[in-house]
Amino acid sequence: MLMRVRNLTRQTELGASIEVADKGKTRNKGLLGRKGLDPGSGLWIVPCEAVHTFWMQFPIDLVYLDRNLRIRKLRSSVGPWRMSACMAAHSVIELAPGAIRDSKTEPGDVVELSPADAKSTED
Repeated sequence: MLMRVRNLTRQTELGASIEVADKGKTRNKGLLGRKGLDPGSGLWIVPCEAVHTFWMQFPIDLVYLDRNLRIRKLRSSVGPWRMSACMAAHSVIELAPGAIRDSKTEPGDVVELSPADAKSTED
């Protein structure tokens, strides 16, 4: 299933085509093996409080969320061979570089996740 992620606080979109990794196999693989992410795409890993970019071939933006979908931590353009964690997080969204900047997302903002084919009340 693909999800749409909107920043409710800023009324902006973080991603329109976000895959869900909520099972062991998909959570462990993450984005490994991919050459990059298209703008608007990404991966929501749940549950998750830490990620690594070992063996990755491209940088990613990281959005750490608590159980209430409030942003606890942001990391922009995390390159290959790095680690990042947020012990207060329940999940993390991995996005194409620039997604955080382009959506003007800040720590403390609240996001909404909905099926990608669902229309927002803002549309």
